[in-house]
Amino acid sequence: MPQLDDHRWMTRAIELAHRCPPAAGAYSVGAVIVDKNNQEIAFGFSREVDDAVHAEESALAKIGPGDPRLATATIYSTLEPCSQRKSRPRTCTQLILEAKIPRVVIAWREPSLFVADCQGYELLTQAGVTVVELPELGEQARAMNAHLSV
Repeated sequence: MPQLDDHRWMTRAIELAHRCPPAAGAYSVGAVIVDKNNQEIAFGFSREVDDAVHAEESALAKIGPGDPRLATATIYSTLEPCSQRKSRPRTCTQLILEAKIPRVVIAWREPSLFVADCQGYELLTQAGVTVVELPELGEQARAMNAHLSV
């Protein structure tokens, strides 16, 4: 199995986050789903298809449920997947767990600006998902969110 190039794919997710229409009450986030052969399966970004869609949700919506590639995939998200949500019945953490993606890579953890205590990292880890944080890319992932004072 080829070694996943975490920095390469997170850079792609950061580029996608720059495509988000800015919003005063939401983060700009990019996400990429990559298969075990280091090939992109799907991508998404915040507000890609509507004002409430999250990046991970948008990427997952482009893949059929039960797609066998998901069982060995990695999802790269510029921000920790949400664990609380008002705009949809399921959080991004729940969607990732339902898709059975075994590995999640993030650039930064969600600050307490909109959610007092995001638990995405912890919930994924508790469910047996490998979560990798790339703090060295955190500043780049936060850049398009500077208007939010994060």
